[in-house]
Amino acid sequence: LSPSPTSSFANKRLINQQLHGWEQGEDGEWEWVEDDPNFVAATTTLSSSKSEQEQSSSTKITAEVTAVATPTLPSGKFRPKQSLGQNYLRDGNTVLKFIKTFLKDAVSASEKGVKQYGDPAGLRVVELGPGAGALTDVLLSMPQLASSQSDNSFQCIEIDQRSVELLQEKHPNLRITHQDVLQTDYPALAQSEGGPLHIVGNLPYYITSQILFALADASHVGAVRCATVTMQWEVAQRIVSPTRTKDYGILSVVFQLYASPTLHFKIPPTVFYPQPKVDSALVNFEFLPPNELHAKFLGVKPQNLRRVLNVSFNQRRKTIRNSLKKLALELCDGDKEEAAALLSSSPIFVPSEEERRLPVDWYKKRAEEISPLQFVELTRLFFGPHDYDESSTPSMEELSNVSSASGDEDGDDESTTAAQNQNGLGKKVWRKVRHGDN
Repeated sequence: LSPSPTSSFANKRLINQQLHGWEQGEDGEWEWVEDDPNFVAATTTLSSSKSEQEQSSSTKITAEVTAVATPTLPSGKFRPKQSLGQNYLRDGNTVLKFIKTFLKDAVSASEKGVKQYGDPAGLRVVELGPGAGALTDVLLSMPQLASSQSDNSFQCIEIDQRSVELLQEKHPNLRITHQDVLQTDYPALAQSEGGPLHIVGNLPYYITSQILFALADASHVGAVRCATVTMQWEVAQRIVSPTRTKDYGILSVVFQLYASPTLHFKIPPTVFYPQPKVDSALVNFEFLPPNELHAKFLGVKPQNLRRVLNVSFNQRRKTIRNSLKKLALELCDGDKEEAAALLSSSPIFVPSEEERRLPVDWYKKRAEEISPLQFVELTRLFFGPHDYDESSTPSMEELSNVSSASGDEDGDDESTTAAQNQNGLGKKVWRKVRHGDN
């Protein structure tokens, strides 16, 4: 799957009129009118020298893949669905650049994970929304991913049954799960694979942020090590945006706290079929392990940070004091004097980390002037830290077992709540309640 430029508002507006290039069927589904004029069978090649292969570890994967025609859609059988945000990669050079970048990101993150975090060796690659298989075909051409004898593994998650059947026909041994990526239990998947996941995918615009929030929640238990994915160019700019810019917002704060995001390059509309109306980008996220997240949060609950961020950026033209006034009153049980004191209180002193210190006049600032780490300190000022013992942090297996035993989608039963409190970071913080168990 790949991005769709049409918003939900536009969908409603265009219900009763013909969309340019799209046709509404009897079932109400909008499909692309034209068959893919460039449909060809997929062929890929992999080249690596003998010396490279001999000295490669089980994690090391070379990226000498030759650019070829991408797999396009069988004439008369497969039309992209607007409801699924389907715009497929069709340019071999873009696929090559994508794959090389992903492998460089994944190998680097894996080697770092093995050395610094004690991760198991190998890549545990999960492709989200493979569609017609533009990326899948190339990745499966690599012996290190295709072989069951290596420490590396590869699988796909796809919601469209047509894509599942197409890929199973081309690759009978491919592990592919017919599932909505928003409903995927990433901690359970990481547990079954034996270590943190390495995500790759060409994502639909309309669910990009929700997928990323699901991965952020999964990083609370170290279930995801990195992700290299496409998204709308404007969204990518927001994620990497510095403070004091119009693009700086909730996405900037969350993913600069949870990961080291890198905007690799811009992708033009012409390499997709059908062509979107906006540019895309390839972005990498190297997620922090739980111990480093705890070090960043200093006892602050991510749930509380989310509340502060939502209120602050929903009224971003106001000063922090004005935007957080209602929250202060709530925390002070309606005591106006106590709330006023909180809204002008001195920041908590952090002796060794100047970059996270709140300015003395923090309450006069706007949200876009507060850095990610300073937002953590602002949350700590309002809510205070909670008690947390890092040695008692549950593993991916323990949290997955709690989820399986509870069967509770919202994570509200006693056993799940206990696990969240024990973890200190929470089970489901950023992703929506209706999106999966974990």
